[in-house]
Amino acid sequence: MHIVEVDEDIYVIDAGLMSPENEMLGIDTVIPDITYLVQQKERVQGIFLTHGHDDHIGGLSYILRQLNVPVYGTKLTLALAKSKMKEQDFKDKADLVEIHSDTRFQFGAAEVSFFRTNHNIPDSVGICIHTSEGVIVHTGDFKFDQAADSLYKAEVGKMARIGEEGVLCLLSDSTEAEKPGYTNSEVNVRKSLTQALDHAPGRVIAATFASDIIRIQHIFDAAFEAGRKVAVVGKSLQKNYDIALKLGYLTVHEELIIPVADIGEYADDEIVVLITGSQGEPIDALQKMAKQNHRQVNIKKGDHVLFASSPLRGTEVYLSKTVDLLFRSGAYVISGKGTFNTSSHGSQEELKFMINLMNPKFFIPVHGEYRMLKAHANIAKECGIDDKNIFIPDKGEVAEIKEGEMRPAGKIPAGHILIDGSGVGDVGNIVLRDRKLLSQDGILLVVVTLNKKEKTISAGPEIITRGFVYVRESEQLLIEATKLVKEIVENKLANEAFDWSGIKQDMRDGLNQYLFDKTKRRPMILPIIMEA
Repeated sequence: MHIVEVDEDIYVIDAGLMSPENEMLGIDTVIPDITYLVQQKERVQGIFLTHGHDDHIGGLSYILRQLNVPVYGTKLTLALAKSKMKEQDFKDKADLVEIHSDTRFQFGAAEVSFFRTNHNIPDSVGICIHTSEGVIVHTGDFKFDQAADSLYKAEVGKMARIGEEGVLCLLSDSTEAEKPGYTNSEVNVRKSLTQALDHAPGRVIAATFASDIIRIQHIFDAAFEAGRKVAVVGKSLQKNYDIALKLGYLTVHEELIIPVADIGEYADDEIVVLITGSQGEPIDALQKMAKQNHRQVNIKKGDHVLFASSPLRGTEVYLSKTVDLLFRSGAYVISGKGTFNTSSHGSQEELKFMINLMNPKFFIPVHGEYRMLKAHANIAKECGIDDKNIFIPDKGEVAEIKEGEMRPAGKIPAGHILIDGSGVGDVGNIVLRDRKLLSQDGILLVVVTLNKKEKTISAGPEIITRGFVYVRESEQLLIEATKLVKEIVENKLANEAFDWSGIKQDMRDGLNQYLFDKTKRRPMILPIIMEA
């Protein structure tokens, strides 16, 4: 999500979600913190969507619960956004405004227009905010595939005209800024897919992301040319397939698609299983298939598994384990970097091309990890943009353009809102810290019942553990720990004045040191004192 302020007006670009990082134990989804937008809601003119991937539309339902503003997007983008909001149980009425690349809107302080970009999903656009000082351009996700068909072709001529008009600031996609040269063309991927499906002797299991519409189209085309039928497996994949087909963004040959239940009626070399997982990514589904745990279809000996999507960053180890499981189950994994998939983002030469088309005065690299933003900033310098006119923002940092200069202008509230089940924002760093501790060394409960009047122990102490030690093999350790707790409590009760919080703290401190000395572990210790 990016926020552009022009005088008193605020324009929001994209409203996505992200997958939780490894240390975010138990978290389902992460959305942006919109505290600032809620504080300034009267100034927000709308949310402008660049395309229909979850990392750009997936947070809409949560944001629209707090902001009653119009949402602007292309036909496919809005259709996917509506489907996502329904999935997230959004009950309110959203003001969704359909646009196309020639749409223009006049607002109080600026005019907003659009241009088509080349990505792996149709109806992707870049966004222009025309101000009195020049145009602010957000590219969205893009690449330049010279062989792209009409659904995916970028409006290069329009981009050049925008550059001639005078671009004040360019916010440009940095995902592949570290990759030299050009991104491999989709034409080459389609050829590889066609050849693989034509020569594979058994079933082909093609794994891809549910939102990778161009790859889905390639697999359909390759299956048709190879004389195979396609069974679509996965709720999110089926949903996106239905939406794209209905709106005319997928072309499917007659009788190509068959129900999963009919797979057994065809020879193995006549079948392609197109699969993704419950969250729209394929690795989990393949793991279940390899373990024979999938509800609809499982791996059998002789299957050819084809990865038609690049792995998400951070999932490489999980992917490697999945490939090993597939081989163990008797499948043959067809792989090869860049053979059956290609990046949907432009590499260095394409990023240079965008900068030269737009010829901006100021440059802000966006959409990527810091090292990617830094690499993109270096590319901008190579293209002749002055170092002082390049700004790499951190979350919440504000860049102000005023009187012909760009300078840092403080910070606004920003960060992550964590979603766990139906809870939005009720899990923070303290809860995550406790979850991490529980996952490492487990928990130990100490229960003791006191007679406050007589200053005696009525029952206990009793120690209950989970995830710390195997009780049957650690009986002596727990007996000694129980004796220690009893001694601590009795010493505390012997004092003239005592308080329960002090007893709890002494129990916690004493056990913590004792258990660490004996086991070199620090379980979470929860003392529970009851009054008789």
